[in-house]
Amino acid sequence: MFKIAIGSDHRGVKIKNRLVQSLTTAGYTILDAGTHSDAAVDYPDIAMQVAAKVSAGQADRGILICGTGIGMSIAANKFDGVRAASCYDEVMVEISRRHNDVNILCLPGDMIGDRPIDDLVLMWLQTDFDGGRHAVRITKISELERRGTSPTPASPSSQNSSSPAASSESA
Repeated sequence: MFKIAIGSDHRGVKIKNRLVQSLTTAGYTILDAGTHSDAAVDYPDIAMQVAAKVSAGQADRGILICGTGIGMSIAANKFDGVRAASCYDEVMVEISRRHNDVNILCLPGDMIGDRPIDDLVLMWLQTDFDGGRHAVRITKISELERRGTSPTPASPSSQNSSSPAASSESA
C-alpha cells in the first residue's frame, strides 16, 4: 500500500484535513503528522516529522502545507534523500515529479484558495519520474548530500567550454 506522510502548520490545517479525507477515500495510507487545530505551531517541527518518515522509507511520499510552502520545503530538504518543492499549479506539480523526482510536495495554503487542490495532489501522486538525463542530475544532488556542506567545484575540463569562466582560463 502506498503510504503518504502529511502535515501542516496552523495555516494549512483545513487543506490538510480535506486532503487526508480525499486521499484515504482514494485508497492511500495516510500518516498524519498534525497539526490538528488552528493554534499556532512552528512549521519546522511538522516538516521534521514528515521528512524523517520519507527519508527513513517509512512513507513513499510526503505532503506539507504552510502559508507559502517555502519554509516547509527548506526544512524538509535538510533530510537525506528528501527532494521537497513548493508547487502551486499543474505545471510545477508535473515537472517536479517528471524532472526532479520530488518526494515531498509543499503546498502554499494561503495561496491556493478554492482551487481544486485534490486534483493537483492526485496529479503529483500519479506522475512518474522520467529518469534518463534527469536521473543523472538526481544522482549529482545525492552526491552533494553525501559530501556535506562543502562540495568540490567541477574542474574546468568538466565545465561547458563555452562558459566565460572556461574561456578566460584557457586564454
